[in-house]
Amino acid sequence: MGRAGHRVGFLLVTTSAVAWSLGGLFTRLIPLDNWTMLAWRGIFGALGVAAAMLALPQQRSVWQSLRAMGWLGWLFVVQSAAGMIFYLKALRHTTVANVAVIYATAPFLAAGLGWVVMREKPSTSSVIASLAALAGVAVMVGFGRPGGLMGDLFALGMTWSMASTMVVARNYRDVPILLTACISSLLSGLVSWPFGAPLAVTGHQLLLLALFGIVNFAIGLPLFTYGARLLPAIETALIGAVDAPLAPLWVWLAFNETPSASTVIGGSIVFCAVAIHLIVGESTRFRAPPAAREQSGP
Repeated sequence: MGRAGHRVGFLLVTTSAVAWSLGGLFTRLIPLDNWTMLAWRGIFGALGVAAAMLALPQQRSVWQSLRAMGWLGWLFVVQSAAGMIFYLKALRHTTVANVAVIYATAPFLAAGLGWVVMREKPSTSSVIASLAALAGVAVMVGFGRPGGLMGDLFALGMTWSMASTMVVARNYRDVPILLTACISSLLSGLVSWPFGAPLAVTGHQLLLLALFGIVNFAIGLPLFTYGARLLPAIETALIGAVDAPLAPLWVWLAFNETPSASTVIGGSIVFCAVAIHLIVGESTRFRAPPAAREQSGP
């Protein structure tokens, strides 16, 4: 993969992180229970992805893509939908702080999976930057906050789901990304439907829920999985960590809620870790060897 491909991957994953970071803002704007939001978000997200599939030129029909998915494609669908459910269950059984810190370990879990599946050794700068990002998230949410063991396990399951998504997207290029994103989004919505009150929403709430689903699923999930194909798994997870400091930023802009000093300091650490890694990593990753530079001439 060349420099151009790496930059495209960075742009796609960064955009997906921005899209996902708006989840907290939508949650504040829509006064509904989590199950109802998950139900409509999944359904509207599936409709948005389906619309994108119809608008983009397809190399093969939906039916052909379904037949070509295989067991790995369906496993990808199930674990992606499960990750969204695990995220909700984690928030209901433990603190937001615990969920944030556990998810910040995604780069290390992705690096381990990447090494097992692809023998992809993470760079030193990726590991150092991931440690710095983890420290930044820890500063943001604070230390020593109690949580529930069951909720922490759900958060770990969600983190495992995201890490495996990165590895599968990078290593198995035959998996149809848009189709799997559409099915997993629909599956998460249908599973959540019976546990909420989706028919009790107002017209205004339905409009916000449609925007929530389109931004989170129809935009965030496909961009993330496409970008993950172009980047090492640990780097994908590291860039995705900017979700944590961006989320309170949107709430501050919309509701004028001044973030705490720990949020500002921790978020700055995360941003700096990602930025420094990208600058240092790109300068070393694509640096031509001395022999090649001598042969290329002036």
